[in-house]
Amino acid sequence: MFYSYSSSYDNSSDFPSREPQQSPIGVFDSGVGGLTVLTQLYRQLPNESILYFGDTARLPYGTRSPAEIVQFTREILSWMQQQRVKMVVMACHTGSALALETVRWEFPFPILGVILPGAKAAVKQGQRIGVIATPATAASNAFPQAIQEIDSTARVWQVGCPEFVPLIEDNRINEPYTKEVARRYLAPLIQQQIDTLIYGCTHYPHLSPVLRSLLPTSIKLVDPAIHVVKAVACELDLLGLRNNLPPMPTRFCVSGCPQQFTQSSIRWLGYAPVVEKVNLETVLAPSYPLELLD
Repeated sequence: MFYSYSSSYDNSSDFPSREPQQSPIGVFDSGVGGLTVLTQLYRQLPNESILYFGDTARLPYGTRSPAEIVQFTREILSWMQQQRVKMVVMACHTGSALALETVRWEFPFPILGVILPGAKAAVKQGQRIGVIATPATAASNAFPQAIQEIDSTARVWQVGCPEFVPLIEDNRINEPYTKEVARRYLAPLIQQQIDTLIYGCTHYPHLSPVLRSLLPTSIKLVDPAIHVVKAVACELDLLGLRNNLPPMPTRFCVSGCPQQFTQSSIRWLGYAPVVEKVNLETVLAPSYPLELLD
């Protein structure tokens, strides 16, 4: 797939002017879920500078309409374009499922989603594949479609999990209630004797200890965050955009409360990040009335 790259961005970026290779990679999610992708970027591509955006004022995305998701995605990408990103990772399965194909050609940088890398990894692991996802991602059927396009013999079952993201964002992972919720969501998949389980939301790897304790040890877990970053590395090499110089410090931005994001992310990052609040209403994005997107 061919992508064009343009460095003619607005001058309102906090990242200083630099060669395209030194421009940041944009990563966005509704909240802390995308930190699982950020962690993989640190591990696999340690020289890359990162701009992270959490749309915390509007989470969870999983119960939003497709029209809202497309609109939110356009706003975030328009803002990231102003920040001179060289690439964007949609570290959100709901956005990847509902908005990626609509918006990916509207911007002058490559935009990668998490659905296809996760699907490709899953079919290499097993033939009876379970998916836990937000209600919106499950309703889109993005994972079953992607998996069956790769391997038509694979069987896929999915469960919408509306309570997971709020529990993770509220730092309630270790509460007994969370384990009971997880037990309820996993039961129909275990009943189908799945051999592979996809984390169909970037928040869900945060629940790994809880989920692993409830699943048979034979079931393989697939974290799409690992595999989308492998795709990022390939894309950077293809476009000649890999950075070989030391990175800039990661810049964290949210649409909601910075202090809440800082507190929620400490356990995943190992430190308290400095977080900026961004008002997306000030972004000069095209106006797409929601009724026209239905």
